[in-house]
Amino acid sequence: MEMERKQFELGDIVQMKKQHPCGTNEMEIIRMGMDIRIKCTGCKHSVLIPRAKFEKNLKKVLRSAAERQQDEGQNNLTAE
Repeated sequence: MEMERKQFELGDIVQMKKQHPCGTNEMEIIRMGMDIRIKCTGCKHSVLIPRAKFEKNLKKVLRSAAERQQDEGQNNLTAE
């Protein structure tokens, strides 16, 4: 039985299995490659994690980058 790989991309807000020591549970993906750099949305601290460890510790994608851009676009339209 093969487990489905979670889909994530640059700019996504993700939830990891363990929360950050500052108490926040949301991280933003700011760099992707063999290693993935994530930034805490609470204290802005960034951490570089090997991709395999990131995929193992990823709980779920909270907001994708595409959704965030659409929301910001709608906010800009309503502000005018």
